[in-house]
Amino acid sequence: MNEEKDILILAIESSCDETAAAVVRNGREVLSNIIYSQIDLHTLYGGVVPEIASRKHIEKINQVIEKALAEAGVSLQDIDAVGVTYGPGLVGALLVGVAEAKAIAYAAGKPLVGVHHIEGHIAANFIEHRELEPPFLCLVVSGGHTHLVRVRDYGQFDILGRTRDDAAGEAFDKVARAIGLGYPGGPKIDKVAKEGNPDAIQFPRAHVEDAPYDFSFSGVKSAVLNYINGCHMKGESFSQADVAASFQKAVTDVLVGNAMHAVEEFGVDKFAIAGGVAANSALRQAMARACEERGVTFYYPSPIYCTDNAAMIGVAAYYEYRNGTRHGWDLNAVPNLKLGER
Repeated sequence: MNEEKDILILAIESSCDETAAAVVRNGREVLSNIIYSQIDLHTLYGGVVPEIASRKHIEKINQVIEKALAEAGVSLQDIDAVGVTYGPGLVGALLVGVAEAKAIAYAAGKPLVGVHHIEGHIAANFIEHRELEPPFLCLVVSGGHTHLVRVRDYGQFDILGRTRDDAAGEAFDKVARAIGLGYPGGPKIDKVAKEGNPDAIQFPRAHVEDAPYDFSFSGVKSAVLNYINGCHMKGESFSQADVAASFQKAVTDVLVGNAMHAVEEFGVDKFAIAGGVAANSALRQAMARACEERGVTFYYPSPIYCTDNAAMIGVAAYYEYRNGTRHGWDLNAVPNLKLGER
């Protein structure tokens, strides 16, 4: 491969409720990053409705791609490959992006590169941190995933730990609903928690026996619901801010604790976070403090690259493309795709 030639990737992301397209140059430079978010629509229902998400993707995907190409100032002929999220995610939503990517790649005569959604989240760190290169550890925390990952090389991962039940973001959404904040829970809890006392209520910190890097958040979620129900039964009021702050601290303590245990055991000097919950200010502060105490360089993406976007998929697709990954026209959506599977 000629190292001098710029590699341009057109990337498509539609795994949940964001319809997104981006053009990325050489795996590090984002020429355009267009996101159509359906959050306002799904807020009406208190969460993502898969059928509605799929229909909206179909409506918006062509416009989003056209805008991404126009903003980047490139045509389909300038593109070297088409990258697309093919799992994990909502099957109907994924199918829209995969079908679109296959059609474009076929019509334009370009290679097709399927990308794992979590690999995309990890790759988001490469956009603003040009100096970051593997190996490093990364904590991926989002609505659907909580993974502690050892990044050995571009596209090469070892999963050290994962959630046994609820993902961190899922727990945030459920607790936000229970205390009357509504959807989406993460940003709302982050905001309200700033007014509360994180030590007001002692919620449990779960540790999984024989699996020091695994997570479990169903217990802390249940503890919050029980606390609220107890207050209702006694006719007592509770502080929304204190519950939010105490819950957030319980989740953050576990995330930071497990992550730093891995940092020490593997002797790494680079640690990154990624995913929607990585935008949480309390988690960032606690993780930054823990890394600083250990002399570890801490990396995190800007909030726009934490939530679902196509730029991160374009970055991951670039490295997969460089590694020789190509998919055929039989590429399908895989809603429960495991990291590292091909």
